[in-house]
Amino acid sequence: MKMSRWKHFTWIAVGGIAGFGWYYFVGCATGTCPISSNPYISTGYGALIAALASTARSGPGQAKKADRS
Repeated sequence: MKMSRWKHFTWIAVGGIAGFGWYYFVGCATGTCPISSNPYISTGYGALIAALASTARSGPGQAKKADRS
């Protein structure tokens, strides 16, 4: 069963919020950390990781399992 687009969007939004939370709570005070020193980069990175995770979660292997049932 494929995930709906809303579920993918929800994963991406939660990942972006988690990325911004990482910047806000952990962050990098000196500015030398490439990901956590900029809120836009950390938010985008979190959204990207969540998009990859949601895609892996609804990969082609699950469709094959549903057809066998």
